[in-house]
Amino acid sequence: MHAAHLTEIRARDPEAVGRSWQKRSRRPLVRGDGRLLVVAADHPARGALGVREDGGAMADRAALLERLATALSRPGVDGVLGTPDLLDDLALMGALEDRVAIGSMNRGGLQGAAFEFDDRFTAYTPAAIAAQGLEGGKALARICLDDPGTVATMEATAAAVNGLAAHGLMAMVEPFLSVREEGRVRNLLDPGSVVKSIHIASALGATSAHTWLKLPVVDDLERVLAATTLPTLLLGGDPQGDPHDTYASWEAAMSLPAVRGLVVGRTLLYPPDGDVAAAVDIAAELVHGSPR
Repeated sequence: MHAAHLTEIRARDPEAVGRSWQKRSRRPLVRGDGRLLVVAADHPARGALGVREDGGAMADRAALLERLATALSRPGVDGVLGTPDLLDDLALMGALEDRVAIGSMNRGGLQGAAFEFDDRFTAYTPAAIAAQGLEGGKALARICLDDPGTVATMEATAAAVNGLAAHGLMAMVEPFLSVREEGRVRNLLDPGSVVKSIHIASALGATSAHTWLKLPVVDDLERVLAATTLPTLLLGGDPQGDPHDTYASWEAAMSLPAVRGLVVGRTLLYPPDGDVAAAVDIAAELVHGSPR
């Protein structure tokens, strides 16, 4: 479906969005081997459009949707993480059939903004996620000990965990200990900092029954993941790096007990050689083994 057709539908028949969600063929969150490969596409909502040297790589919505449709069509891809505007497009396209849909909730901490740590919940709510039949929601929890606003983000994240758990839905929490240096936010990726972030994030909310963690691949990962019994999905890594090094780090991590798969965005959607299908197939084999 072309972008112009999507615009026409949105203009003439906006209720088609809701109908697309209602008729979507759903699946359990996990099945078979209990692992997940989720394609992430919620970066643009924070104004983060760059990939490698191209600062506007994700700016063209039609091109992004085409790449996502390719990724979601591949065997072994379980679903997608995105904001309402993007997931509504994919639902209209029929690209979410038998796929997991995870709603990205707090996109208020815009990249580079003076208020970046004030990560307000400006997209999905737990109630909307449940009403539309998504399989879960994701919250970014950057914890800056020098920023008084961090506690409000923690409180809002706890409320989101509670809301999703009340509906029996996955709450994917992505924690970082973070600092602001020369006006830029930097996530601390040393093992000790990641361990602290795990313990803080794991305790958010009145129940952890439906909480999953989304964590970076860092040094001494086995020791880091010993900090939790929560199912963990690993971030796809820096799209700036050598893809072969990235794939090797994923492969090594898949044997760890807490690891239940990957959440990967730009690394798969914008590979250096442009072959989205090939990049996705490599990730799917690392997560699930042979294509299903």
